[in-house]
Amino acid sequence: MQAIYDVLAPAKLNLFLHVVGKRPDGYHLLQSIFALIDWADTLHFERRSDGQLLRHDHGAALPPDDLCLRAARLLQAQSGCTYGVDIQIEKRVPAGAGMGGGSSDAASTLLALNRLWGLNWPLAKLLPLGLKLGADVPFFLGGSHAFVEGIGEILHPIELPPLTFAVLKPSQSISTQEIFSSPLLARSKNVAIVAGFPANNSSGEKTGESSLNHQKVSHEELISLDSEGIAKLLGGSPRSFGRNDLQKPAEENCTEVVQALHILESEFGNSRMTGSGSAVFARVKTPANEQEENLLNQIIFSKLQGLPADWSGRICRSLDRHPLQGWAAD
Repeated sequence: MQAIYDVLAPAKLNLFLHVVGKRPDGYHLLQSIFALIDWADTLHFERRSDGQLLRHDHGAALPPDDLCLRAARLLQAQSGCTYGVDIQIEKRVPAGAGMGGGSSDAASTLLALNRLWGLNWPLAKLLPLGLKLGADVPFFLGGSHAFVEGIGEILHPIELPPLTFAVLKPSQSISTQEIFSSPLLARSKNVAIVAGFPANNSSGEKTGESSLNHQKVSHEELISLDSEGIAKLLGGSPRSFGRNDLQKPAEENCTEVVQALHILESEFGNSRMTGSGSAVFARVKTPANEQEENLLNQIIFSKLQGLPADWSGRICRSLDRHPLQGWAAD
């Protein structure tokens, strides 16, 4: 195999995000539901025989040593592979959004190079590499929506019904470090226990590796835990999605987050920041036909017309599964 083209790297939304503890090393322990959406970057890979790892950007230049190159370098070093690669990136997911764009690019790079270089490593061997690159990378390797714990490395794949969202990304980005060090950061009092999941590492000790529990839990089962379980986190209404504990400090640090939240709340009756921001989203009714979908896109387009040119936004749908699911054997 000499090349792999049109490799997708989809973004994610945090339907809720709760801070439930802190490890001795300073990392915060989280609980969240990560939902894959169809806002995605596209990557192309061409194998090199000289061992060099090169990246070519389509559009605005990315940081010189981004997560894609770090992922390629790590896989090359760990596998002893003598091949190199030319990576071309068509960047569409906005940076600094809390949507996991860089982490998704890294995960797709690991999966694509695993094929391109003929390594054929199983998923269990790639997951620890993903965790070394970033806490969100294992999720994108996992291939499905997930209830996420720890610092992001403990994954419980779940099934969600088809969902549609309006997403806005302001021009400003937010420092994750500032958010987590803010005195306004809330800590959730209740930890969700999902029936059927094995006991996790709730002590806060670092395990050093990513775990992937393949037990499926349907959306209906999650909602059935209304008063005491995870449905409390999702909220009493399918429009509310619980809360994001990072949102208050983000609003204090970034006035554009407040503005974006207000725009979506006014238009759709709900809004939520994803991850550590600055992108925000609203749950919207899934269009029944092309006419309704065009209308939703027109609404977002009209909102963007009154905002600075470096804002971005679109209507996004949840994915049934990651487009690269199955690229590494279980």
